[in-house]
Amino acid sequence: MNTELIIKEHSLTVPYLTEKRRIRVLLPDGYDLDGRTTYPVVYFHDGQNVFFDDESYSGVSWGIIPTIRENKDLPKMIVVAIDNDDEKRINEYTPWKISKNPLPTEHLTGGKGYEYASFIMDTVKPFIDKTYLTRTDADSTAMIGSSLGGTITSFMGIQYKQQIGRLGIFSLANWIHEAEFNDYLNNNTINPDQFIYIQVGAQEGDETDAQFIDGSMKQTYINISIDYARNLILKGYPVEQLSLNIYADDKHTESAWARNLPKAMRFLTQGW
Repeated sequence: MNTELIIKEHSLTVPYLTEKRRIRVLLPDGYDLDGRTTYPVVYFHDGQNVFFDDESYSGVSWGIIPTIRENKDLPKMIVVAIDNDDEKRINEYTPWKISKNPLPTEHLTGGKGYEYASFIMDTVKPFIDKTYLTRTDADSTAMIGSSLGGTITSFMGIQYKQQIGRLGIFSLANWIHEAEFNDYLNNNTINPDQFIYIQVGAQEGDETDAQFIDGSMKQTYINISIDYARNLILKGYPVEQLSLNIYADDKHTESAWARNLPKAMRFLTQGW
């Protein structure tokens, strides 16, 4: 009998790289007691940062395990953490070549986001749905990402709007190809049934980011999140299904994202 949260590990081939990628699955307390109960699924990008502090890039994880254990009001769910590609992460999490790049043109990066998104939706999700007791519909499928993970999440929310119904977007970094994303959003239809949680701190940005932007990175992060929410509303998203949160003291860190994860999860999982 399963009465504890259990993490399963898998290795799936990324088709466009012909390399293996670690995928971990956190099962809810009581999973498979009757073999008939099915669960909604939350997919996280940057899987190394999701579960444990000692393997997180910053030394602090998203804290999804304590979030689930300490917030008993949250519904039971399956959590899928998809590892990033380390130093090649920026390529997978950007659907277009990066337009704001301090490097010479021949060193342009990015543009593998379409392939990465297809890997998730055509390889990872079918595997999860076949292997575990999942609810497969869009309304029972959430995706969460931060920074460039938020960028690819916002893109996939449009590209796969009929398959992903809940989006958690933290510290959105769409400034890295703002014009391309806005054109993409404007030229595509939306799914007004989605729930979208957006979070940004007023102290975002660092020296790495500053290479790409003239002016205040702090203000840039705030503006990008506000513009994203505004453009969604102009496209017809119901205001009550959007949650825009600006935190005065939050920086661009996992600790900031983890601190507000329970609030985000409550919003995204309503109705589950």
